[in-house]
Amino acid sequence: MAEPTESATTTNMPEYSVGEISAAVKRTLEGAFGRVRVRGEITELKRYPSGHIYFSLKDENGKISGIIWKTAVSRLGLVPENGVEVVATGKVTAYGERSSYQIIVERMEYAGAGALLARIEMLRQKLTAEGLFSESLKRPLPVLPRLVGVVTSEQGAVWQDIRTTIARRFPRSILLWPVPVQGDTAAARIAAAIAGFSALPLGGPIPRPDVLIVARGGGSLEDLMAFNDEAVVRAAAASLIPLISAVGHETDTTLIDFASDRRAPTPTAAAEIAVPARIELAADLAQKAGRLVASLARLMGESRLRVTGAGRGLPDIASALGQARQRLDDRAERLRMAPANLLMMRRAEWRHAAERLPAPAAWLDGLRRRVREGETRLLLGLPHLLRVRSNAMALAGQGLLAGVRQRIGALARAETRVSARLHPAPVIAGQREARARLSGLAARLESVSYNAVLARGFVLVSDDAGHPLTRVTEVAGGAHLTLRFADGATGATVDDATPARRAPRAKAPVRQEQLL
Repeated sequence: MAEPTESATTTNMPEYSVGEISAAVKRTLEGAFGRVRVRGEITELKRYPSGHIYFSLKDENGKISGIIWKTAVSRLGLVPENGVEVVATGKVTAYGERSSYQIIVERMEYAGAGALLARIEMLRQKLTAEGLFSESLKRPLPVLPRLVGVVTSEQGAVWQDIRTTIARRFPRSILLWPVPVQGDTAAARIAAAIAGFSALPLGGPIPRPDVLIVARGGGSLEDLMAFNDEAVVRAAAASLIPLISAVGHETDTTLIDFASDRRAPTPTAAAEIAVPARIELAADLAQKAGRLVASLARLMGESRLRVTGAGRGLPDIASALGQARQRLDDRAERLRMAPANLLMMRRAEWRHAAERLPAPAAWLDGLRRRVREGETRLLLGLPHLLRVRSNAMALAGQGLLAGVRQRIGALARAETRVSARLHPAPVIAGQREARARLSGLAARLESVSYNAVLARGFVLVSDDAGHPLTRVTEVAGGAHLTLRFADGATGATVDDATPARRAPRAKAPVRQEQLL
């Protein structure tokens, strides 16, 4: 503190400047209290663009100003609101320029809901349980209403803001239902206005609005209590007209905001929501028209390109007709020459087949040579066949006769085919000669067969082993014999015979030779 200055009048009382007194008071307050905790209800809350928050804490005996600096807002612990009773922790200081004292709040806690907030919260929970705030009840707003209804005070600035905003954006007819926005009768008058607008008949003498705005300017929590009234909230939820609530400032929240179809932060914003900007609509229409024209132009261009491409893919009609005529002439010429060419081709095939056929003389010479070889082999094989035992000779003779007959039949069929194809007289004569020779050989072979002998009444006697017995000395008494006749065989037993020794006979080898 500065030394007291000397004056003309001598006194013992020191003299101080205003700044010195303010600094002394500040030091005294800060030194005496330091950090304190103050309980009170928040009121006069204001948020500045700088981020600082100014408010007052009050109770039934007094009020103290408070400040929350921007740096402490994030660490505060809650969002301060008017009407909330809190316990604020901070430093008491003085503000010399206004000769006032204040608390710089660093932290804040709820001390308990105030009477008004507690009543509002209870009503909000009740109406929420009834479903009045359900999102399914929200209705869309008309894009361009013909008539806008307004429920607000006629003397306030809110009415003028709504009128000027609608006239500036898109001039529309406005129907005002004046009501008081605070006081004891405000809630009943506001609820009656909302219900009265909904009760207007369609096409009546007083037209029913397409959209409804319920608006009021800012104020304290006590000033806005009319819009927290249950009757007002129920009237807003039952309104047949889409309703926009615009009560207080952006930070103020009332129960009518939950029941309305759309909430606006300010009355001016409500007017902007209710009607679109004509300039914006015109710009949007122009943009959509431009997009539509561009789309049509692009579509026409694409269609033109497709038609051009399809035209390129189509064939030249004149060229196609020319090619068709040429193909027709070519097919006609080929058709005219086809019979002659077919005859020539068939003649060539016949000549080629005739060249591949063997000469008749050579074929007949080969046939004669095979017949002579067969005859020679037959003559050489007959003596051997006669020396073989009778049983084996019979079997061989039968097989030989069957082979001869088959060979004669094959030669006859070959003769028939050759005769049908060639019909030469010398060939037929040679065939007849060969057939006669084969018939003679077959007759000679048949004459030496023992079957012919059996047919004349003779019997072939053989023992149990099948060996033929040609002498009586070979037969023993009691022996079992087999008697073979021309039509079959039977068994016999020897009654009395002179046993005779006989030497064991060696089996003659049986050899079958191909005769033909």
